[in-house]
Amino acid sequence: MIAPRTPPVGAALVVGGGVGGIQAALDLASAGIKVYLAEQKSGVGGVMAELDKTFPTNDCAMCTMAPRLAELARHKDIEIITLADIEQVEGSAGDFDVTLRKRARFVDESKCTGCAACAEVCPVELPSAFDHGLSTRRAIYRPYPQVVPNVFAISRLGVSPCQGACPIHQSAQGYVTLIAQGRFEEALQVILRDNPLPSICGRVCTHPCTAACTRCSIDDAVNMPALKRFVTDQFPGYELPKVTVADRPETVGIVGAGPAGLMCAWQLRQQGYRPVIYESLPVAGGMLAAGIPEFRLPREVLTAEISRFTNAGIDIQLNTRLGRDVTLDELRERHAAVFLAIGAHVERALGVPGEHHAGVLGGVEFLRRVNLEGPFALGKRVLVIGGGNSAL
Repeated sequence: MIAPRTPPVGAALVVGGGVGGIQAALDLASAGIKVYLAEQKSGVGGVMAELDKTFPTNDCAMCTMAPRLAELARHKDIEIITLADIEQVEGSAGDFDVTLRKRARFVDESKCTGCAACAEVCPVELPSAFDHGLSTRRAIYRPYPQVVPNVFAISRLGVSPCQGACPIHQSAQGYVTLIAQGRFEEALQVILRDNPLPSICGRVCTHPCTAACTRCSIDDAVNMPALKRFVTDQFPGYELPKVTVADRPETVGIVGAGPAGLMCAWQLRQQGYRPVIYESLPVAGGMLAAGIPEFRLPREVLTAEISRFTNAGIDIQLNTRLGRDVTLDELRERHAAVFLAIGAHVERALGVPGEHHAGVLGGVEFLRRVNLEGPFALGKRVLVIGGGNSAL
């Protein structure tokens, strides 16, 4: 929505940026009237810009329009408002109030130079409305080279279902499209913009994105976790993006080096903070290290992923239990803020007599002991209660 503004007395609004609207705006402005030219599309020109010749003189359409477009762009008394929809007109002749809703261009008009370098590398192709569907254009586009304003716009219909379902709203459609074009390194960089744990998510993510995938209505969902794993496996030595802001003096204490603590630390690091993670276990990763078997998440993959955080300047202090080795009050004194990411390590009890007897182990406790201590003796006969992933 355009912010309310008070136009000068006697200002005029021209609706439509075709050749008629352009000429009307120029004539009014030449008479000393402030003109606002509102156009629904991302640039002016209308149907005439799509023509080769114009009837009845058979003149070149762009040769006829180009001088008018140039004059329109540089006229001090004409303000062009593109991607604008008229929502309401009130008042009477000579005193109208008009409400416009301006749609997003997704490109900063003050910085775009119209060089078209963005369109050359854009991976998404769409039918070109300017060419009536006879050719394609990129998702970032301008209708034609001489368009006014000479600024690109991005076609974006909203948030894709897979991105909306993702807890971190990762741009799955972005890296999937790049992978389809064989641009694997670029796909990795798109993944790393939102996700600092892609090698792990490629193996053990609960992938709500696939349940929301629109491909499910045709055959099967796009296997986005497998694609993430494929890309990260191509570049096993990749690093997290470099922090581009200056370091801040404040530090933040984070309790827990599981996925939540690591994600919090990375988000803070990108803003210049120096996070310090306090982890009670002898290894970082939380349930990634203590609750997931190695055949699902190889330890070398987890270790490499954790090392990327420390390389980025995140301090992880192991064997430091809250309440035993450090108190919450002490953390509040050390740091500007404290984030608690203590995880879900508490067993879900059955609530039946005898479950606390010796030899009765919960799934979380059993997996933690195996992962941290290695195999241990249970006896010749073992009963496993449950049929989920932990039981298996």
